[in-house]
Amino acid sequence: MKNYFVLVFLLTSVYSFAQIKESSAIDSIFTAYNKKDVPGCALGIIKDGQLIYAKGYGLANMEYNIPNAATSVFRIGSTSKQFTAACIVLLAEKNKLSLDDNLKSIFPDFPEYAEKITIKHLLNHTSGIRDYLQISYLKGLGDDDFYKDTHIMKWLINQTDLNFVPGEEFLYSNSGYWLLGQIVNKVAGINMAQFAKKEIFEPLKMNNTHFHNDHTQIVKNRASGYMPDNNENYKISMTTLDMIGDGGIFTSINDIKKWDDAFYESNVLSKAFWNVMTQQGILNNGKEINYAAGLMINTYKGLKTIRHGGAFVGFRAELLRFPEQKLSIAIFANRGDANPSSMANQVADVLLKDKLIEDVSQKAKKVKVDVPKEEFKLSQLVGDYEIQPGIVVRLAIKNDSLSVFQNWNKSTYNIVKVSGNTYQIPKNETISFTFSNIKDNFTETLTVLQGGSKTIAPRKKEIVISGVNLKDYTGSYYSKELDVNYNFKIENEILLVTINDTQATIECTISGLDQFVTELGIIRFQRKEELITSFELDSGRVKNLKFKK
Repeated sequence: MKNYFVLVFLLTSVYSFAQIKESSAIDSIFTAYNKKDVPGCALGIIKDGQLIYAKGYGLANMEYNIPNAATSVFRIGSTSKQFTAACIVLLAEKNKLSLDDNLKSIFPDFPEYAEKITIKHLLNHTSGIRDYLQISYLKGLGDDDFYKDTHIMKWLINQTDLNFVPGEEFLYSNSGYWLLGQIVNKVAGINMAQFAKKEIFEPLKMNNTHFHNDHTQIVKNRASGYMPDNNENYKISMTTLDMIGDGGIFTSINDIKKWDDAFYESNVLSKAFWNVMTQQGILNNGKEINYAAGLMINTYKGLKTIRHGGAFVGFRAELLRFPEQKLSIAIFANRGDANPSSMANQVADVLLKDKLIEDVSQKAKKVKVDVPKEEFKLSQLVGDYEIQPGIVVRLAIKNDSLSVFQNWNKSTYNIVKVSGNTYQIPKNETISFTFSNIKDNFTETLTVLQGGSKTIAPRKKEIVISGVNLKDYTGSYYSKELDVNYNFKIENEILLVTINDTQATIECTISGLDQFVTELGIIRFQRKEELITSFELDSGRVKNLKFKK
């Protein structure tokens, strides 16, 4: 009997982790990670309910040379959101709450606008609530600063305005999912980590999965997170923050397979449950969005997908499901420079090559772009093109090639000609730049194609700064919503800003009348009787934040 058990175990192991015919092509995607001295990732491929390929690449722990494996436990960032949504949907099934309940009825301390925010708005990112991670950044807090759930609740209640009217737009918000976690705590009467363990992880036998709401908790087989430094080495990148909801799940490839099984089976989670989980949000104008309950419903090269990625500190993750092919690809990485979403797509390219209809670059080429017959010189392309007010791409010539600088994230990269007046980033066919409309020996229009979407960026009109007096903007400005002061001063004829005079100075670049672009976002100063009295700040997932002088 003992020998029979060993034989069955070996056969099962070989079947689960055997070399599939596409293994070489798949492994080549992870070549940079498949080394003995770098962090990497774990890959799981699930087909028809079987884990047909599971492999670790690189190190889970660089200090002890422990390799990554299917049993390694990773933080998966925002890929966690589907588990938060699952807790909410389960509570709705138990009639403990309704998805139409409004936020103020649950947390009365919120301003009146919370009466118009429903749980459903929180689930599909249409609430308009400002993102707490961006708020912490604008308050001057860094990655190593510590704060608690009580701080976040205070910050959010202190916001006197929303980014937009609930239901009018889609804007990804970590605040919404953190609030969903707080709703679970209140309605269930126990912490969401406990609720998820009892209602999801234990029934599904996901024994190595949990919401990590205590950074001192010991996690067996944990992969450490890493970030590259400036010397081509890595440094530890973890966190002491304990909040969950928008993130916080720790799991493994072996465990996520059980979650994937639950999607197709109805033993624990019903079909009605999954119908709610995959019901896409609808805006006030009736338009359906791609986001459901912690899941993105979309297509990849003609095939339906259900997916979500994650990124936090030194971890990156992607869970990509092709429901009609019963194929899922999970990639959990413990290095901050990883791109699991792109790698999951590449794995799908290998496994579904006979089913994919068209690639993204071909789709992009079908978007009509007016391309002039005359080929322009590089010198005619240089200058600033405005994607939207304050958001500018700057084209310049560097080492006889065209260089692109993006003012909103301070990134620079080169592009090369692929045909006529169309340029691309080397080895990246998904984005193209086409120049057109010559005037006064310079092109007037930049057309950017990305994944089938077209953005028209006109040449930015030259700003006349001769009449601008930077002294008008100096002084201290207070935000009640952030409870911080932004202080502006001039050094070497440059306007600089600091937060509470404790942070490093940040340069302000003029981008329009009384408007500046900074690393913090777009600052729009306002005047009363010709004097600057206030400004508004747009910063990613935080909009129209008000400061008074």
